[in-house]
Amino acid sequence: MLLELTDFSDVTDQITLTPYQAIGIPIALVAAVFLSLGAQFQYRGVTKVEASHGSGARAGLSPRQLLLLAARPSWLIGTIMLGLAILLQLTSLAFAPLIVVQPLGVVALVMTAVLNARLSRIQLDRKAITAIAMCVGGVGVFVAIAAIFGIEQEIDSGQLITVLVILAVILVAFAAAFVLLRKAAGAMFYIVGAGVLFGFVATLAKVAINRVVNGNFDWLTVVAIVSLIVSAAVGSYFVQTAYSVGAPDLVIAGLTVIDPLVAVLIAVIVLGEAELIPFGWMVLAVGSGVLAIFGVIRLAKHHPQTHR
Repeated sequence: MLLELTDFSDVTDQITLTPYQAIGIPIALVAAVFLSLGAQFQYRGVTKVEASHGSGARAGLSPRQLLLLAARPSWLIGTIMLGLAILLQLTSLAFAPLIVVQPLGVVALVMTAVLNARLSRIQLDRKAITAIAMCVGGVGVFVAIAAIFGIEQEIDSGQLITVLVILAVILVAFAAAFVLLRKAAGAMFYIVGAGVLFGFVATLAKVAINRVVNGNFDWLTVVAIVSLIVSAAVGSYFVQTAYSVGAPDLVIAGLTVIDPLVAVLIAVIVLGEAELIPFGWMVLAVGSGVLAIFGVIRLAKHHPQTHR
């Protein structure tokens, strides 16, 4: 068997997460709660603006609609909650490796799905519940493995430049796709776009924190912070537009898998946070990630509101 290379008694001896780093886990869980509540309140505001001032075109929220959102109490409350979620998420990143805390946002998926079903008086069917279970189970197994074997190292300039170059290419690609396809784009386009960009937001936040802590605050770190702000702004616009054409738990489902998937891939490939994960456990981690992704696709297909 794959996992025979490391029995569970050996695993407990190999845990790399320190008690100090473990503090990031409960902080990330609280952030997920605020993310869920904030998403629900923002969704209310967006749907009300769309109902009263919508054009009927799925081409993204207009500047006028964005201004009207600022006058909606529900949207403002949601924005404050999301702000708290981001602040707590950044705090958790200051304690623990990216691959440990970032995927924990899946808790927001469970809360949002239940809240939205109750508020919309829609019964989640068996397929939707199974899809959510796949998301939660897949991410849960991955986080457990990351908590045991994940490590954090000092991030050098070469690694940061690599992250920035990848982000630049992705921003250009999404800009072109938005211009060419926005009138035909559905919720999944905006969800994927937001998830990818917020994955870079988390990554750049971790990089900036790491470099500041290690005394490497330079012009390249400033570029990273500016890129983080740009990615957050564009990602937030995509999220608001996704709310206008999709259900909040579908939006959160995408974000809680795509966001950490992107961040984790960068953490593994570029930042080296998974260097100590044994091969067998790495296979299990990859498999659990695939399960979570399949769960999101299944939820997008079988969510009750997609059939209304």
